[in-house]
Amino acid sequence: MKTRAFIAGCSGLELTPDEVAFFKEAAPWGFILFRRNIGTPDQVKALCASLREAVGREDAPILIDQEGGRVQRMGPPHWPKYPAGAAYGRINANDPLVQRELARLGARLIAHDLRSVGINVDCLPVLDVPSPGAHDVIGDRAYGKTPDKVAVLGRAAAEGLIAGGVLPVVKHIPGHGRAGADSHLSLPVVDATREELERHDFAPFRMLTDMPLAMTAHVVYTALDPERSATTSPVIMKEIIRGHIGYDGLVMTDDLSMKALSGTFREKTEAAFAAGVDMALHCNGDMEEMNEVAEGTPVLEGEALRRADAALARIRHEPEPLDPVDARARLDAALAMIA
Repeated sequence: MKTRAFIAGCSGLELTPDEVAFFKEAAPWGFILFRRNIGTPDQVKALCASLREAVGREDAPILIDQEGGRVQRMGPPHWPKYPAGAAYGRINANDPLVQRELARLGARLIAHDLRSVGINVDCLPVLDVPSPGAHDVIGDRAYGKTPDKVAVLGRAAAEGLIAGGVLPVVKHIPGHGRAGADSHLSLPVVDATREELERHDFAPFRMLTDMPLAMTAHVVYTALDPERSATTSPVIMKEIIRGHIGYDGLVMTDDLSMKALSGTFREKTEAAFAAGVDMALHCNGDMEEMNEVAEGTPVLEGEALRRADAALARIRHEPEPLDPVDARARLDAALAMIA
């Protein structure tokens, strides 16, 4: 069975027989875990092994949202808490090199946690730049309030993950920071001019075009395509993401089960691929929805396959050395100094 260009979730702490059968037949490229899938380290390790066994690929990517702050799927008592991205931007504010070093260190520690249980992709860094009056769905997840700070600290975090053998996913391309609504619940519409968007929202993504994976924003930009969100807009994919931003890595959708997108799951999936995305992402583990997504998903081939293989090649190395106890102590000491 050829691999299909989608990433799927699962329902619980271990796979059900129906999930095993579905994954063997549908052959998704990868998987994503949420808090409902996280118990103990040994349980997560076993679940990751079961997922890879189901598709017969030892390098199948397994994703998680482990940002820190509000968005952290693995936490106490088995894993430490991490700060939201904004915390790094507030450390010793007179010395941006210290901020950059600590953002890298935090991500390196996250990579250590993830890789130890078999997870090899983290949906981090958030490259969205918040704007005044925007919805708080991004908020303190952002590293700062300027494109330059977001890009510098976002790159540091991405490099920390890669050093630890975990792939970063830059999100939410081409920018979610100006949205006035939470795309988990409704479709945000942004009325900024193209000039404003290019100068502010799109800028961090232009500075990280070398990163292997990116996740789209379920956001309508009326100056670019008043009818369709970035996820389903051929105009935004071609002219902005591949064109103005110049991104040639693998582009996956944000979660297709979010309420920002309308239509059946097959329709949403087909619209995203028609727009030019490489990979569909479906997170909630609902079997009926996953079947529809699989039906609307093509075989992974051509440029999408090239990008997928190039992404995985970025972590075919041993992680750089790390003393996690000493590194954690350094990070905690720095965070304790934030006013």
